[in-house]
Amino acid sequence: MRALVTGAAGFIGSHLCRRLVAEGHEVVALDDLSDGTLENLGDLAGIRFVEADLRDERAVLGASDGCAVVFHQGAMRSVPRSIEQPEPTTDVNVRGTLNVLLAAREAMATVVFASSSSVYGDQASFPLREDMAPLPRSPYAASKLAGEGFCRAWWLSFGVPTVSLRYFNVYGPGQDPANEYAALVPRFTMACLTGSAPVVHGDGEQSRDFTYIDDVVEANLLAAAAPEEARGQALNVGGGREPTTVNRILEIVAGLTGTTPEPVHTSPREGDVRRTEADVSLARRLLGYEPRVDIDEGLGRVVDWFRSVGPGHAPVPAAR
Repeated sequence: MRALVTGAAGFIGSHLCRRLVAEGHEVVALDDLSDGTLENLGDLAGIRFVEADLRDERAVLGASDGCAVVFHQGAMRSVPRSIEQPEPTTDVNVRGTLNVLLAAREAMATVVFASSSSVYGDQASFPLREDMAPLPRSPYAASKLAGEGFCRAWWLSFGVPTVSLRYFNVYGPGQDPANEYAALVPRFTMACLTGSAPVVHGDGEQSRDFTYIDDVVEANLLAAAAPEEARGQALNVGGGREPTTVNRILEIVAGLTGTTPEPVHTSPREGDVRRTEADVSLARRLLGYEPRVDIDEGLGRVVDWFRSVGPGHAPVPAAR
């Protein structure tokens, strides 16, 4: 199978590329390198890299030629950045997704779209189910919801098979802690390993459904072979367990690193929700999705990886 992975040089995209290559698939990797790095793909043989912006319709069309599946991971990510920069966030995430869908229609390819749990916003009941009305609180969340709408329309209007996956707080080895918008797991890990003070936004009692990267990659592969019942739908991809508070994440990482960090608390981030918790029963029924790595095991793998590579950036680990 030939597959196009957009956002291939990023955290999730590079892990997905590794899994596809390990299974013998031909991979076309597209990225504009605005967030990702070629180091994440540097030791992967047999992929064709295309440096291009998702808004370049011709480049996306050319990269998708002959592909059976497009794993659309590329986006201008981060809730805080989308509040600071709503125009480019919308342009990249919405126009870029439209270009991917136009190209998939030409190639007769299946599209697996990386959406986000942020589309739910703040809800009154938990766990979060796909039949709840979305309440996006940020331009990023709104752009992901728009992408889901386009994916559904492409299935209903043009017969292009699509599945949107609502990721819940993906983490794992290979995340860059130095990025201005880095997720808390790599930031906490590096803070504990280097003796610096971890930064906690708000009181730290906000809770998240953390999902290990290997489970997310597996969900993508399952979605690529989804039955017709799943096409056009948006499905939760979460950790499958009780959510974990930010303070608890820091406590676990501190225990794994043998440190006693003194966090610095800042104001809550604008656009952040208080709680996320995924009901993954629909993905389980339609895709056979079953998250396997719990938060303690996953954080242990993250700490081990950061210890092995040191403070510098290094390629992501091989697929398990």
